[in-house]
Amino acid sequence: MSHVVAPRGKVDLWNELRSVTQARIGLDRVGNALSTRSELELRAAHELARDAVAGKCDVPALAEAISTLGMGSPTVLLSKATSLDEYLRRPDLGRQLEGGYVPSPSPADLGVVLADGLSPAALDLHGLPLVDAIRKELGPTWTWAAPVIALGARVGLGDQIGSALRVKTVLVIIGERPGLSVPHSLGIYITHDPRPGRTDAERNCVSNIHPPDGLGYDDAARVAAELVRGASRTGASGVHLKDRSIEEVSATLPLAT
Repeated sequence: MSHVVAPRGKVDLWNELRSVTQARIGLDRVGNALSTRSELELRAAHELARDAVAGKCDVPALAEAISTLGMGSPTVLLSKATSLDEYLRRPDLGRQLEGGYVPSPSPADLGVVLADGLSPAALDLHGLPLVDAIRKELGPTWTWAAPVIALGARVGLGDQIGSALRVKTVLVIIGERPGLSVPHSLGIYITHDPRPGRTDAERNCVSNIHPPDGLGYDDAARVAAELVRGASRTGASGVHLKDRSIEEVSATLPLAT
């Protein structure tokens, strides 16, 4: 986020707005161009976003950390995308497991896939606390298959994994596409009755998870848990399932007068 210091004696009316957003608003200008500072900050942000896409997840550390949650030891799986270039150019390969390998069936209510996606570092930073928050929010009445860590993964890979695990609902926690203000953000994609061929219209998404500036772990877990419960009640996810948790929060707020 760019903070521009106003010249002495001049009141910068943008300062208050800049304090509550990461968006680049009211940037300082020199003639028709951005100031040198703003230009350099923009280029630095662009490089951070590129680095986020090209980064790699610390799989051993993540697997060891996830193992401490009592959900089982994670299985590490690869997609058919064999390189970053192939991953970016061939999204279809990121939706297929390499070699046709699938995890062993482990009938349970829920499965969780931790996918590197377009920001592997986001998974390193936020994966463990987010999974822990979801597990706690849902409580002990739900059973979990052993977690899966998927590399070179697109969201759709969770359909194949969830189907192989024979879980009722799969949650894919994946690194989101970096922006120029947020390089390390996670999303949760929830699909009921996962199987190959599911479309994006048949899943729900909770995005922009990157505390402290984005959605926090507990809030994201609350929304995800409500969607999981709703999918269980209705037997469907996606456009047929609405997140009621936001309405419940809104109902507790005072009306504007």
